[in-house]
Amino acid sequence: MTPNPAGKKPSESSVEMRELVLPNDTNTHGTVLGGRVLHLMDIACAMAATRHCRRPVVTAAMDHVDFLSPVPEGHFLILKAAVNFAGKTSMEVEVHVQSECPLTGALRATSSGYFTFVALDEAGQPAPVPPIIAESADEKRRFDEAKARVGERKKRRKARAHHES
Repeated sequence: MTPNPAGKKPSESSVEMRELVLPNDTNTHGTVLGGRVLHLMDIACAMAATRHCRRPVVTAAMDHVDFLSPVPEGHFLILKAAVNFAGKTSMEVEVHVQSECPLTGALRATSSGYFTFVALDEAGQPAPVPPIIAESADEKRRFDEAKARVGERKKRRKARAHHES
């Protein structure tokens, strides 16, 4: 499959998924485990990245993950993910998680983060991805902010590689 060179709008690949917090998903406080939330965030972001490039993807990085409030057993998790930025072979995907009380419908922001994915070709090597077509003011802001974060990630990787050699 060849990516669309004209690009894609973030709305064309955005993902919304829901999960019920079950007893096996919780810690000793009766709230969802952070690791379980990270797992679900990774899945939602991987789906958005795959929808963007229509190729297999792998997680390359997670950063700026914030846990804002606990989610009790029995509540719903609502995950919303969208591609903010696409480089040559990688994409930054932003995810926001809310909890919903099933009895009242009350919503609460619970976590958010940025995940980087790399698209793969048939041989498992990095493959080109279509650019992002940011149209709205919010999409343009998210694109510009993501581009700055991508630059910072590259600097950190370069610094780590320099220290490890």
